[in-house]
Amino acid sequence: MKFKELLIFSVLSFLIVLSSQNIGLFWDNVLCGSKIGTYLYQNGIFQWATIPLEIDNGHPPFLGTLLASGWTIFGRSLATSHWMMYPFILGLLCQIYFFIDFFIKEKQFKIAAFLLLLADPTLLSQLVLVNPEVIQTFFFFLALNSILRDNVLFKIIGLSFLGIVTFRGMMLCAGLFIVDLLIFTIVKKQKLRNFISKKTVLSYLISALPAFIYLIWRLTVKGWLISHPLEIWGSALEFSSLKDFLKNLGKNILVLGFQFSDFGRIGLLLFIMFTLYLKRKQIQWKNYSSLLIISIFSTFIIYGASLAIKNTMGHRYYLVSYLSLSLLAFILIKAYKHKKIIFAVLLTNLFLGNFIVYSDSFAQGWDSSLAHLPYWNLRKSAINYMDETKIDINQTASFFPNNTSIDNVDLNGDNRYFKGFSGNEMYVFYSNVYNLSDYELDILHKNYSVLKSFEKNNVRVDLMIRTNKITQNNSHK
Repeated sequence: MKFKELLIFSVLSFLIVLSSQNIGLFWDNVLCGSKIGTYLYQNGIFQWATIPLEIDNGHPPFLGTLLASGWTIFGRSLATSHWMMYPFILGLLCQIYFFIDFFIKEKQFKIAAFLLLLADPTLLSQLVLVNPEVIQTFFFFLALNSILRDNVLFKIIGLSFLGIVTFRGMMLCAGLFIVDLLIFTIVKKQKLRNFISKKTVLSYLISALPAFIYLIWRLTVKGWLISHPLEIWGSALEFSSLKDFLKNLGKNILVLGFQFSDFGRIGLLLFIMFTLYLKRKQIQWKNYSSLLIISIFSTFIIYGASLAIKNTMGHRYYLVSYLSLSLLAFILIKAYKHKKIIFAVLLTNLFLGNFIVYSDSFAQGWDSSLAHLPYWNLRKSAINYMDETKIDINQTASFFPNNTSIDNVDLNGDNRYFKGFSGNEMYVFYSNVYNLSDYELDILHKNYSVLKSFEKNNVRVDLMIRTNKITQNNSHK
Protein backbone atom coordinates (compact mmCIF):
# COMPACT_ATOMS: atom_id res chain seq x y z
CA MET A 1 0.00 0.00 0.00
CA LYS A 2 1.28 3.44 -0.94
CA PHE A 3 1.88 6.12 1.69
CA LYS A 4 -0.89 8.31 0.26
CA GLU A 5 -3.46 5.52 0.60
CA LEU A 6 -2.30 4.69 4.12
CA LEU A 7 -2.59 8.36 5.08
CA ILE A 8 -6.14 8.56 3.73
CA PHE A 9 -7.21 5.47 5.68
CA SER A 10 -5.47 6.80 8.80
CA VAL A 11 -7.36 10.08 8.59
CA LEU A 12 -10.65 8.30 7.86
CA SER A 13 -10.14 6.03 10.89
CA PHE A 14 -9.29 9.07 13.02
CA LEU A 15 -12.51 10.82 11.96
CA ILE A 16 -14.58 7.71 12.68
CA VAL A 17 -13.26 7.44 16.23
CA LEU A 18 -13.41 11.19 16.83
CA SER A 19 -17.07 11.32 15.82
CA SER A 20 -18.10 8.26 17.82
CA GLN A 21 -16.24 8.55 21.13
CA ASN A 22 -19.41 9.57 23.00
CA ILE A 23 -21.34 6.45 21.91
CA GLY A 24 -21.78 4.12 24.85
CA LEU A 25 -21.32 0.38 25.16
CA PHE A 26 -24.21 -1.31 23.37
CA TRP A 27 -25.86 -4.73 23.30
CA ASP A 28 -23.51 -7.65 24.08
CA ASN A 29 -20.58 -5.25 24.38
CA VAL A 30 -21.87 -4.14 27.80
CA LEU A 31 -20.97 -7.63 29.00
CA CYS A 32 -17.90 -8.60 26.95
CA GLY A 33 -16.48 -5.08 26.95
CA SER A 34 -17.59 -3.08 29.97
CA LYS A 35 -18.37 -5.64 32.67
CA ILE A 36 -15.54 -8.08 31.95
CA GLY A 37 -13.15 -5.22 31.12
CA THR A 38 -13.94 -3.44 34.40
CA TYR A 39 -13.39 -6.62 36.40
CA LEU A 40 -10.00 -7.21 34.78
CA TYR A 41 -9.08 -3.54 35.18
CA GLN A 42 -9.79 -3.72 38.92
CA ASN A 43 -8.42 -7.19 39.63
CA GLY A 44 -5.62 -7.76 37.13
CA ILE A 45 -5.60 -7.70 33.34
CA PHE A 46 -5.00 -11.44 32.97
CA GLN A 47 -7.14 -12.66 35.86
CA TRP A 48 -9.32 -14.60 33.44
CA ALA A 49 -9.71 -17.57 35.78
CA THR A 50 -11.45 -15.48 38.45
CA ILE A 51 -13.99 -13.74 36.23
CA PRO A 52 -17.27 -14.14 38.18
CA LEU A 53 -19.74 -16.68 36.79
CA GLU A 54 -22.53 -14.13 36.44
CA ILE A 55 -20.52 -12.08 33.90
CA ASP A 56 -18.61 -14.95 32.27
CA ASN A 57 -19.93 -15.57 28.74
CA GLY A 58 -17.40 -18.29 27.95
CA HIS A 59 -15.76 -16.46 25.05
CA PRO A 60 -12.08 -15.56 25.15
CA PRO A 61 -12.06 -12.19 27.01
CA PHE A 62 -10.18 -10.50 24.16
CA LEU A 63 -12.13 -7.22 24.12
CA GLY A 64 -12.27 -6.98 27.91
CA THR A 65 -8.51 -7.54 28.16
CA LEU A 66 -7.85 -4.96 25.43
CA LEU A 67 -9.98 -2.35 27.19
CA ALA A 68 -8.51 -3.11 30.63
CA SER A 69 -5.03 -2.64 29.16
CA GLY A 70 -5.97 0.70 27.60
CA TRP A 71 -7.66 1.93 30.76
CA THR A 72 -4.59 1.01 32.82
CA ILE A 73 -2.40 3.21 30.62
CA PHE A 74 -4.71 6.05 29.56
CA GLY A 75 -7.47 6.05 32.17
CA ARG A 76 -10.86 4.38 32.23
CA SER A 77 -13.26 6.29 30.00
CA LEU A 78 -15.51 5.95 26.99
CA ALA A 79 -13.10 7.99 24.87
CA THR A 80 -10.17 5.71 25.74
CA SER A 81 -12.28 2.67 24.81
CA HIS A 82 -13.05 4.07 21.36
CA TRP A 83 -9.43 5.05 20.72
CA MET A 84 -8.37 1.50 21.59
CA MET A 85 -10.39 0.48 18.53
CA TYR A 86 -8.43 2.81 16.24
CA PRO A 87 -5.66 0.36 15.17
CA PHE A 88 -8.25 -2.28 14.29
CA ILE A 89 -10.44 0.17 12.37
CA LEU A 90 -7.41 1.31 10.39
CA GLY A 91 -6.28 -2.28 9.85
CA LEU A 92 -9.75 -3.33 8.72
CA LEU A 93 -10.08 -0.50 6.21
CA CYS A 94 -6.65 -1.36 4.78
CA GLN A 95 -7.48 -5.08 4.56
CA ILE A 96 -10.80 -4.37 2.84
CA TYR A 97 -8.88 -2.31 0.28
CA PHE A 98 -6.37 -5.17 -0.19
CA PHE A 99 -9.30 -7.54 -0.66
CA ILE A 100 -10.71 -5.30 -3.40
CA ASP A 101 -7.26 -4.90 -4.95
CA PHE A 102 -7.01 -8.67 -5.51
CA PHE A 103 -10.05 -8.63 -7.80
CA ILE A 104 -9.92 -5.10 -9.26
CA LYS A 105 -6.82 -3.43 -10.70
CA GLU A 106 -8.12 -0.09 -12.04
CA LYS A 107 -7.60 2.59 -9.38
CA GLN A 108 -10.84 4.49 -9.98
CA PHE A 109 -12.84 1.26 -9.80
CA LYS A 110 -11.05 0.23 -6.59
CA ILE A 111 -12.10 3.50 -4.95
CA ALA A 112 -15.71 3.09 -6.09
CA ALA A 113 -15.79 -0.52 -4.86
CA PHE A 114 -14.35 0.55 -1.50
CA LEU A 115 -17.15 3.12 -1.14
CA LEU A 116 -19.77 0.44 -1.83
CA LEU A 117 -18.31 -1.94 0.75
CA LEU A 118 -17.83 0.83 3.30
CA ALA A 119 -21.48 1.86 2.84
CA ASP A 120 -22.77 -1.41 4.29
CA PRO A 121 -24.90 -0.32 7.30
CA THR A 122 -23.72 -3.18 9.49
CA LEU A 123 -20.08 -2.34 8.86
CA LEU A 124 -20.68 1.37 9.54
CA SER A 125 -22.44 0.59 12.81
CA GLN A 126 -19.64 -1.69 14.01
CA LEU A 127 -17.05 0.96 13.15
CA VAL A 128 -18.63 3.44 15.58
CA LEU A 129 -19.16 0.97 18.43
CA VAL A 130 -16.69 -0.50 20.90
CA ASN A 131 -16.96 -4.17 19.97
CA PRO A 132 -15.06 -7.36 19.07
CA GLU A 133 -16.63 -7.43 15.58
CA VAL A 134 -14.20 -4.92 14.06
CA ILE A 135 -11.28 -6.77 15.65
CA GLN A 136 -12.18 -10.21 14.32
CA THR A 137 -13.24 -8.84 10.91
CA PHE A 138 -9.78 -7.28 10.61
CA PHE A 139 -8.09 -10.60 11.42
CA PHE A 140 -10.50 -12.42 9.07
CA PHE A 141 -9.55 -10.26 6.08
CA LEU A 142 -5.86 -10.39 7.04
CA ALA A 143 -6.08 -14.19 6.86
CA LEU A 144 -8.26 -14.20 3.74
CA ASN A 145 -6.00 -11.82 1.84
CA SER A 146 -3.03 -13.97 2.82
CA ILE A 147 -4.80 -17.09 1.53
CA LEU A 148 -5.60 -15.39 -1.77
CA ARG A 149 -1.97 -14.24 -2.14
CA ASP A 150 -0.41 -17.41 -0.70
CA ASN A 151 1.30 -15.55 2.14
CA VAL A 152 1.77 -18.26 4.79
CA LEU A 153 3.18 -16.05 7.57
CA PHE A 154 0.33 -13.52 7.62
CA LYS A 155 -2.19 -16.30 7.11
CA ILE A 156 -0.96 -17.88 10.36
CA ILE A 157 -1.00 -14.53 12.17
CA GLY A 158 -4.51 -13.70 10.99
CA LEU A 159 -5.96 -17.12 11.81
CA SER A 160 -4.16 -17.34 15.17
CA PHE A 161 -5.65 -14.08 16.46
CA LEU A 162 -9.03 -14.63 14.80
CA GLY A 163 -9.45 -17.83 16.78
CA ILE A 164 -9.06 -16.14 20.17
CA VAL A 165 -11.31 -13.10 19.75
CA THR A 166 -14.59 -15.01 20.21
CA PHE A 167 -15.95 -18.51 19.63
CA ARG A 168 -17.41 -17.11 16.43
CA GLY A 169 -13.87 -16.22 15.39
CA MET A 170 -13.07 -19.94 15.67
CA MET A 171 -16.05 -20.66 13.40
CA LEU A 172 -14.72 -18.13 10.89
CA CYS A 173 -11.35 -19.91 10.97
CA ALA A 174 -13.15 -23.12 10.00
CA GLY A 175 -14.96 -21.20 7.28
CA LEU A 176 -11.67 -19.88 5.92
CA PHE A 177 -10.30 -23.41 5.80
CA ILE A 178 -13.29 -24.43 3.65
CA VAL A 179 -12.79 -21.35 1.45
CA ASP A 180 -9.10 -22.15 1.05
CA LEU A 181 -9.89 -25.76 0.11
CA LEU A 182 -12.63 -24.86 -2.40
CA ILE A 183 -10.61 -22.13 -4.11
CA PHE A 184 -7.66 -24.52 -4.41
CA THR A 185 -9.70 -27.39 -5.87
CA ILE A 186 -12.48 -25.58 -7.79
CA VAL A 187 -10.99 -22.28 -8.91
CA LYS A 188 -7.36 -23.30 -9.29
CA LYS A 189 -8.43 -26.82 -10.36
CA GLN A 190 -5.73 -28.50 -8.27
CA LYS A 191 -5.99 -32.01 -6.87
CA LEU A 192 -7.09 -32.47 -3.26
CA ARG A 193 -3.94 -34.40 -2.35
CA ASN A 194 -1.86 -31.40 -3.37
CA PHE A 195 -3.81 -29.23 -0.91
CA ILE A 196 -2.92 -31.57 1.95
CA SER A 197 0.74 -30.62 1.77
CA LYS A 198 3.15 -30.24 4.66
CA LYS A 199 3.04 -26.43 4.33
CA THR A 200 -0.75 -26.27 4.43
CA VAL A 201 -1.18 -28.74 7.28
CA LEU A 202 1.49 -27.05 9.40
CA SER A 203 0.05 -23.57 8.76
CA TYR A 204 -3.39 -24.63 10.01
CA LEU A 205 -2.04 -26.63 12.94
CA ILE A 206 0.05 -23.68 14.12
CA SER A 207 -2.88 -21.30 13.58
CA ALA A 208 -5.18 -23.51 15.65
CA LEU A 209 -2.83 -23.63 18.65
CA PRO A 210 -3.98 -20.42 20.43
CA ALA A 211 -7.66 -21.40 20.18
CA PHE A 212 -6.88 -24.99 21.18
CA ILE A 213 -4.86 -23.85 24.20
CA TYR A 214 -7.70 -21.53 25.28
CA LEU A 215 -10.31 -24.30 24.96
CA ILE A 216 -8.19 -26.73 27.02
CA TRP A 217 -7.53 -24.04 29.63
CA ARG A 218 -11.20 -23.11 29.70
CA LEU A 219 -12.39 -26.69 30.22
CA THR A 220 -9.70 -27.35 32.82
CA VAL A 221 -10.28 -24.19 34.87
CA LYS A 222 -13.98 -23.48 34.31
CA GLY A 223 -15.36 -26.85 33.26
CA TRP A 224 -17.68 -25.48 30.56
CA LEU A 225 -17.49 -23.65 27.23
CA ILE A 226 -20.75 -22.34 25.80
CA SER A 227 -23.67 -23.68 27.87
CA HIS A 228 -23.66 -21.38 30.90
CA PRO A 229 -24.20 -23.37 34.14
CA LEU A 230 -26.72 -20.79 35.39
CA GLU A 231 -28.47 -20.62 31.98
CA ILE A 232 -28.54 -16.83 32.28
CA TRP A 233 -29.28 -16.59 28.57
CA GLY A 234 -31.51 -19.68 28.53
CA SER A 235 -30.92 -23.02 26.83
CA ALA A 236 -30.17 -22.67 23.13
CA LEU A 237 -30.84 -26.31 22.23
CA GLU A 238 -33.74 -27.29 24.48
CA PHE A 239 -36.61 -28.41 22.22
CA SER A 240 -39.71 -30.25 23.36
CA SER A 241 -39.90 -32.44 20.25
CA LEU A 242 -38.58 -32.99 16.73
CA LYS A 243 -41.58 -31.03 15.42
CA ASP A 244 -40.62 -28.12 17.66
CA PHE A 245 -37.05 -28.25 16.35
CA LEU A 246 -38.17 -28.35 12.68
CA LYS A 247 -40.58 -25.47 13.24
CA ASN A 248 -37.79 -23.44 14.81
CA LEU A 249 -35.45 -24.40 11.95
CA GLY A 250 -37.95 -23.12 9.38
CA LYS A 251 -38.33 -19.84 11.26
CA ASN A 252 -34.56 -19.45 11.51
CA ILE A 253 -34.12 -19.97 7.77
CA LEU A 254 -36.57 -17.14 7.10
CA VAL A 255 -34.78 -14.91 9.62
CA LEU A 256 -31.40 -15.67 8.01
CA GLY A 257 -32.74 -14.70 4.60
CA PHE A 258 -34.15 -11.51 6.06
CA GLN A 259 -30.83 -10.61 7.73
CA PHE A 260 -28.98 -10.86 4.42
CA SER A 261 -31.53 -8.61 2.71
CA ASP A 262 -32.10 -6.15 5.57
CA PHE A 263 -30.94 -2.52 5.72
CA GLY A 264 -30.91 -1.98 1.96
CA ARG A 265 -29.00 -5.14 1.07
CA ILE A 266 -32.08 -6.46 -0.71
CA GLY A 267 -31.04 -4.37 -3.73
CA LEU A 268 -27.62 -6.01 -3.82
CA LEU A 269 -29.02 -9.53 -3.52
CA LEU A 270 -31.67 -9.04 -6.19
CA PHE A 271 -29.11 -7.46 -8.52
CA ILE A 272 -26.68 -10.38 -8.03
CA MET A 273 -29.34 -13.06 -8.54
CA PHE A 274 -30.87 -11.25 -11.52
CA THR A 275 -27.49 -10.73 -13.18
CA LEU A 276 -26.20 -14.27 -12.59
CA TYR A 277 -29.36 -15.59 -14.24
CA LEU A 278 -29.83 -13.02 -17.00
CA LYS A 279 -26.16 -12.91 -18.01
CA ARG A 280 -25.40 -16.58 -17.30
CA LYS A 281 -24.26 -17.27 -20.85
CA GLN A 282 -22.05 -14.17 -21.05
CA ILE A 283 -20.42 -14.39 -17.64
CA GLN A 284 -16.99 -15.94 -17.31
CA TRP A 285 -17.73 -17.84 -14.11
CA LYS A 286 -14.07 -18.26 -13.26
CA ASN A 287 -13.89 -14.51 -12.57
CA TYR A 288 -16.69 -14.71 -10.01
CA SER A 289 -16.33 -18.18 -8.50
CA SER A 290 -13.82 -17.11 -5.81
CA LEU A 291 -16.12 -14.36 -4.55
CA LEU A 292 -19.12 -16.68 -4.59
CA ILE A 293 -17.17 -19.22 -2.55
CA ILE A 294 -16.03 -16.56 -0.06
CA SER A 295 -19.53 -15.07 0.23
CA ILE A 296 -21.22 -18.39 0.88
CA PHE A 297 -18.70 -20.51 2.77
CA SER A 298 -16.81 -18.02 4.98
CA THR A 299 -19.73 -18.03 7.43
CA PHE A 300 -20.87 -21.57 6.59
CA ILE A 301 -20.26 -22.91 10.13
CA ILE A 302 -22.09 -19.93 11.62
CA TYR A 303 -25.13 -20.69 9.42
CA GLY A 304 -25.31 -24.18 10.86
CA ALA A 305 -25.02 -23.01 14.46
CA SER A 306 -27.51 -20.20 13.98
CA LEU A 307 -30.13 -22.37 12.29
CA ALA A 308 -29.94 -25.07 14.97
CA ILE A 309 -30.45 -22.89 18.06
CA LYS A 310 -33.64 -21.31 19.39
CA ASN A 311 -32.69 -17.71 18.73
CA THR A 312 -30.76 -16.94 15.56
CA MET A 313 -27.50 -15.03 15.66
CA GLY A 314 -27.42 -11.32 14.87
CA HIS A 315 -26.94 -9.53 11.56
CA ARG A 316 -23.33 -8.65 12.36
CA TYR A 317 -22.33 -12.32 12.52
CA TYR A 318 -22.41 -12.44 8.71
CA LEU A 319 -20.56 -9.17 8.09
CA VAL A 320 -17.76 -10.77 6.08
CA SER A 321 -20.32 -12.37 3.76
CA TYR A 322 -22.12 -9.04 3.29
CA LEU A 323 -18.87 -7.36 2.24
CA SER A 324 -17.95 -10.17 -0.15
CA LEU A 325 -21.39 -9.97 -1.76
CA SER A 326 -21.01 -6.20 -2.13
CA LEU A 327 -17.75 -6.68 -4.02
CA LEU A 328 -19.36 -9.37 -6.18
CA ALA A 329 -22.22 -6.98 -7.00
CA PHE A 330 -19.78 -4.23 -7.90
CA ILE A 331 -17.85 -6.48 -10.29
CA LEU A 332 -21.09 -7.67 -11.91
CA ILE A 333 -21.97 -4.05 -12.75
CA LYS A 334 -19.42 -4.35 -15.58
CA ALA A 335 -21.89 -6.57 -17.43
CA TYR A 336 -24.19 -3.57 -18.02
CA LYS A 337 -24.06 -0.43 -20.11
CA HIS A 338 -25.35 2.05 -17.52
CA LYS A 339 -22.75 1.27 -14.87
CA LYS A 340 -22.86 4.60 -13.02
CA ILE A 341 -26.63 4.52 -12.61
CA ILE A 342 -26.61 0.97 -11.23
CA PHE A 343 -23.76 1.82 -8.86
CA ALA A 344 -25.59 4.92 -7.63
CA VAL A 345 -28.78 2.93 -7.00
CA LEU A 346 -26.96 0.19 -5.03
CA LEU A 347 -25.00 2.76 -3.00
CA THR A 348 -28.16 4.76 -2.25
CA ASN A 349 -30.00 1.63 -1.11
CA LEU A 350 -27.28 0.88 1.42
CA PHE A 351 -27.14 4.48 2.65
CA LEU A 352 -30.91 4.66 3.14
CA GLY A 353 -30.77 1.34 5.01
CA ASN A 354 -29.42 3.27 8.00
CA PHE A 355 -32.76 5.07 8.35
CA ILE A 356 -34.91 1.95 8.53
CA VAL A 357 -36.78 1.72 11.84
CA TYR A 358 -39.37 -1.01 12.29
CA SER A 359 -42.35 -1.02 14.63
CA ASP A 360 -41.80 -1.57 18.36
CA SER A 361 -43.09 -5.15 18.11
CA PHE A 362 -40.56 -6.10 15.40
CA ALA A 363 -37.13 -7.20 16.69
CA GLN A 364 -34.58 -5.03 14.89
CA GLY A 365 -30.82 -5.46 14.64
CA TRP A 366 -30.18 -2.13 16.32
CA ASP A 367 -26.41 -2.60 16.45
CA SER A 368 -26.32 -3.45 12.73
CA SER A 369 -27.08 -0.06 11.20
CA LEU A 370 -26.59 3.58 12.15
CA ALA A 371 -30.27 3.88 13.07
CA HIS A 372 -29.28 3.74 16.75
CA LEU A 373 -27.24 6.97 16.64
CA PRO A 374 -30.02 9.30 17.91
CA TYR A 375 -30.56 7.02 20.90
CA TRP A 376 -27.45 8.15 22.72
CA ASN A 377 -28.36 11.82 23.06
CA LEU A 378 -32.00 10.92 23.74
CA ARG A 379 -30.88 8.60 26.53
CA LYS A 380 -28.74 11.33 28.11
CA SER A 381 -31.61 13.83 27.87
CA ALA A 382 -33.95 11.36 29.59
CA ILE A 383 -31.44 10.73 32.40
CA ASN A 384 -30.97 14.48 32.86
CA TYR A 385 -34.76 14.89 33.05
CA MET A 386 -34.90 12.19 35.75
CA ASP A 387 -32.23 14.03 37.73
CA GLU A 388 -34.08 17.36 37.40
CA THR A 389 -37.39 15.85 38.52
CA LYS A 390 -35.81 13.76 41.31
CA ILE A 391 -36.90 10.40 39.89
CA ASP A 392 -34.79 7.68 41.50
CA ILE A 393 -32.89 5.77 38.82
CA ASN A 394 -32.19 2.90 41.23
CA GLN A 395 -35.95 2.33 41.52
CA THR A 396 -36.63 2.66 37.79
CA ALA A 397 -36.92 -0.38 35.53
CA SER A 398 -35.41 -0.73 32.10
CA PHE A 399 -34.58 -3.44 29.58
CA PHE A 400 -31.56 -5.05 27.93
CA PRO A 401 -29.03 -3.58 27.27
CA ASN A 402 -29.93 -0.68 29.59
CA ASN A 403 -30.91 -2.70 32.68
CA THR A 404 -27.48 -2.15 34.17
CA SER A 405 -25.50 0.63 35.80
CA ILE A 406 -25.04 3.89 33.91
CA ASP A 407 -21.30 3.35 34.31
CA ASN A 408 -21.44 0.04 32.43
CA VAL A 409 -22.73 1.94 29.40
CA ASP A 410 -21.00 5.32 29.69
CA LEU A 411 -17.89 4.41 31.74
CA ASN A 412 -18.35 7.62 33.72
CA GLY A 413 -18.29 6.35 37.30
CA ASP A 414 -22.05 6.78 37.76
CA ASN A 415 -23.03 3.54 39.53
CA ARG A 416 -26.75 4.19 39.67
CA TYR A 417 -28.48 1.13 38.33
CA PHE A 418 -31.60 0.57 36.23
CA LYS A 419 -33.50 -2.44 37.53
CA GLY A 420 -34.65 -5.30 35.33
CA PHE A 421 -38.34 -4.91 34.44
CA SER A 422 -40.81 -6.92 36.53
CA GLY A 423 -43.99 -4.97 35.87
CA ASN A 424 -44.26 -3.73 39.47
CA GLU A 425 -42.03 -0.65 39.24
CA MET A 426 -43.51 2.86 39.41
CA TYR A 427 -41.24 4.17 36.64
CA VAL A 428 -39.92 2.53 33.47
CA PHE A 429 -37.15 3.78 31.20
CA TYR A 430 -38.11 2.50 27.74
CA SER A 431 -36.74 2.87 24.23
CA ASN A 432 -37.80 1.23 20.99
CA VAL A 433 -34.18 0.11 20.55
CA TYR A 434 -34.66 -2.47 23.34
CA ASN A 435 -36.58 -5.16 21.35
CA LEU A 436 -39.18 -6.10 23.94
CA SER A 437 -41.31 -9.22 23.82
CA ASP A 438 -45.01 -8.92 22.98
CA TYR A 439 -45.77 -9.78 26.60
CA GLU A 440 -43.66 -6.91 27.94
CA LEU A 441 -45.10 -4.44 25.42
CA ASP A 442 -48.60 -5.50 26.41
CA ILE A 443 -47.87 -4.79 30.09
CA LEU A 444 -46.48 -1.36 29.24
CA HIS A 445 -49.49 -0.47 27.08
CA LYS A 446 -52.02 -1.63 29.68
CA ASN A 447 -50.43 -0.43 32.89
CA TYR A 448 -48.15 2.49 32.07
CA SER A 449 -48.44 5.87 30.41
CA VAL A 450 -45.75 8.12 28.98
CA LEU A 451 -44.60 10.76 31.42
CA LYS A 452 -41.97 12.29 29.13
CA SER A 453 -40.92 11.29 25.61
CA PHE A 454 -37.76 12.11 23.68
CA GLU A 455 -37.72 11.36 19.95
CA LYS A 456 -35.55 11.85 16.87
CA ASN A 457 -35.55 10.07 13.49
CA ASN A 458 -38.13 7.53 14.72
CA VAL A 459 -35.97 6.56 17.69
CA ARG A 460 -37.71 7.12 21.03
CA VAL A 461 -36.86 7.12 24.70
CA ASP A 462 -39.95 7.16 26.90
CA LEU A 463 -40.01 7.70 30.64
CA MET A 464 -43.16 5.88 31.72
CA ILE A 465 -45.17 5.92 34.94
CA ARG A 466 -47.43 3.23 36.24
CA THR A 467 -51.13 4.15 36.04
CA ASN A 468 -52.83 0.81 36.75
CA LYS A 469 -52.41 -1.38 39.77
CA ILE A 470 -50.67 -4.63 38.86
CA THR A 471 -51.42 -7.83 40.66
CA GLN A 472 -48.72 -10.34 41.43
CA ASN A 473 -50.25 -12.78 38.94
CA ASN A 474 -49.78 -10.33 36.09
CA SER A 475 -46.27 -9.24 36.94
CA HIS A 476 -43.53 -10.18 34.50
CA LYS A 477 -40.95 -12.58 35.80
